[in-house]
Order: sequence, then structure tokens, then C-alpha cells
Amino acid sequence: MQKIKKNDIVQIIKGKDKGKKGKVLNVIENGKRVLVEGLNLAKKHKRQSSQDQKGGIISIEVPLAISNLMVFCKSCSKPARVGFNIAKDKTKVRICKSCKEAL
Repeated sequence: MQKIKKNDIVQIIKGKDKGKKGKVLNVIENGKRVLVEGLNLAKKHKRQSSQDQKGGIISIEVPLAISNLMVFCKSCSKPARVGFNIAKDKTKVRICKSCKEAL
């Protein structure tokens, strides 16, 4: 089980967007890199591909290393380390290490 999954709210702890929060759009490269919605933007020059599409400079999200992110815990409202517990119905559950709540 991975510590960061799609649709998690994460906070960036390193880099140019340090301290910002966003939603995980996609986990790629065997869980090593993550796309975060609206963060780690890069400019890309795009050519006009058809008559109705415009060309120009657009901003796209670039993958971040998973080591530069922490899952944001809603119950203690701060970035948290992730642990695992076995629930009563024998399923593995991700928990916040500080407040012991399920993520």
C-alpha cells in the first residue's frame, strides 16, 4: 500500500512551492513521482494544431518527487507522516502518525 494516493490532499515541503497544498491528480513512475493540481507549473510553448485551437505559451503541471510531499491530515490540520493499521474487518488502513486518525 502506498503512502500517497490519487485524490489525496498533500502539502509541498520542499522546492519553489513550499507550503502550498493541492490535490493529487496522478501517481506515475511506480509511485516515485506525483502530479499535483495547480502546483509545480512550467511554461510550455504550444503550436497551433488546427484552425480552432490557439497556439502560444501555456502553463502545465510537472511531476514532483514523492519525497517532497506530505499528506495533509484534516483532523489535526497539518502535514502528517503516514502509518498503517489493521482494521477490525482485516483491511489495511492508512493513519496519521500524530493523531492516529484514518486518512
